Order: sequence, then structure tokens, then C-alpha cells
Amino acid sequence: MAKIAVVTDSNSGITQTQAKELGISVVPMPFMINNETYFEDINLTQEQFYELLESGADISTSQPSPEAIMKLWDELLEEYDEIVHIPMSSGLSGSCQSALIFAQDYDGKVQVVNNQRISVTQRQSALDAKLLVQKGMNAREIKDFLEADKFNSSIYIMLDTLYYLKKGGRITPAAAAIGSMLRLKPVLTIQGEKLDAFAKARTSGQGKSMMINALRNDINNRFGGMTDEKGIWLQIAYTHDKEAAESFKTEVQEAFPDYEIHMDPLSLSVACHIGPGALAVAFTKKISV
Repeated sequence: MAKIAVVTDSNSGITQTQAKELGISVVPMPFMINNETYFEDINLTQEQFYELLESGADISTSQPSPEAIMKLWDELLEEYDEIVHIPMSSGLSGSCQSALIFAQDYDGKVQVVNNQRISVTQRQSALDAKLLVQKGMNAREIKDFLEADKFNSSIYIMLDTLYYLKKGGRITPAAAAIGSMLRLKPVLTIQGEKLDAFAKARTSGQGKSMMINALRNDINNRFGGMTDEKGIWLQIAYTHDKEAAESFKTEVQEAFPDYEIHMDPLSLSVACHIGPGALAVAFTKKISV
């Protein structure tokens, strides 16, 4: 049986310490901050990032360099026969397309998965890949499996502010001004490639209820309901405010009792564009092999 390495990036929320425990390689995402290069979870912590963001620092996201990606692959291929590489959604970054191009030089030994996941759902894809390795699949089979499974997840995100979307040019200044005046809490969703508008809430409480109801609707209408087999992974992600996230986790747990809920900080590449105070709830369908 081939020895297969699993690689993802820090958008998955998997820290470098956790990566070692899980046996997964994690590529740190680079950031340009005030014209200096930083790498998530290497020389840029969550706390440092939010301090810089709130101080008005000039922050932009970037892709891992070709040298960084291929150096990691080359090192892994000294020990492993094949690699499954799971980057963040191709709809949110060009890093997936870049990896697909780099992999063309590896004669099929590197399989890049374009399954359009991010944050906690991307993390679950990496864990699923590890399971599929144990089941005896080769790298190409794992890639095909994960890409066929890509729509078996949902994410809903409530923003605390429209400021960062406006700053990044993702909404017009007029729309941001109206939203701020009305104190709207926009709820966004990821159902595939991109971050899309879902609803506008008047209050945080209403926004959280919208997300929980949307999740319940997806599970009941797309995935056969909450079964005794508990075939759904429930997940929460957040930016900066862990106390608010813990409170939200309690509400989600009450809505879906007896289900374990995994919670992680939202990846900084997304946090850069939506700012602190965001709350997200997600589910991923458990794979069956």
C-alpha cells in the first residue's frame, strides 16, 4: 500500500502544533502587513493579527510562494509515495489554481483537491483524507472522493461590522454606510466556491437564530435530517471574540443536543476581510466508505 501524505494550509484552522499531532502538514498562509511579510502561526499569532488590524495597519493576503510549496512537497516525497494537497477554496484564493499548476511537474505523485472548502470544513476534509488513507485509497482516489463530496457542507457567517468588507472593496461605501446606520448584522454563506449574501439581521440574536434555522433547514432538506447515526459534524468558527463564540456554542448545542461541536478561530485570510466579532456555524456530512 502506498504511503500518502496529507497537506493543507492554515486556512483550515489547524495550527502547527495540532498538525504534528494529527500527522498532517500545514502550509502557513503569508500576509503583507505594513510592507513586511508574516506567516500565520509562524511569526503571526491571532492576537498580534487583530491588534494590527484594529490599529489600522495595511494588511493584505497573499499566496504561498511556489518555492515554499514545492520545497514541502519535495521533502515529503523523500518519505512518502504520494501527496494529497487540500488548499482553501478556489473561489476565495488563487492558491488552489497555483498548486494545480505546480503539481503538473510531479507525474501524478501530488494530487491537489479543489473541493471548495474553508476553515472548519477544510479542516474536516484533511481529517477525512487521513481516514481515506487508512482505508487504502491512493492519492488520486482520495482527490476524486473529496471533490465529489464538496457540496456536503454549509457555512453561515454573521458579521459584526461592514467596515472591512467596505475597506476591501467587496461592498460599496453607500451600502456599508446604510448598513452601519441601521446597525444591520449581515449573514453570509459559503455553499461552494464563494462567500455570498444570505440575509440581514437587525440584532445579533436574530442573526444567530437565522444561522441555526438555516443549518437545520439544510440538514433536514438536503441531508436526510438528524438521524440516530449522527452523520453530521457540527462546527463553529469565530473572529477574535471567544467569549461570544462560547455563548453561541451553547445556543447551537441546545438546538442540536447530543452532537459534539468543534470550535476554532476563523482563518486569518477570511478574518482579514470580515473583521473581528464574526460568528460562524457550519456542518459537514460524515463520509462513508
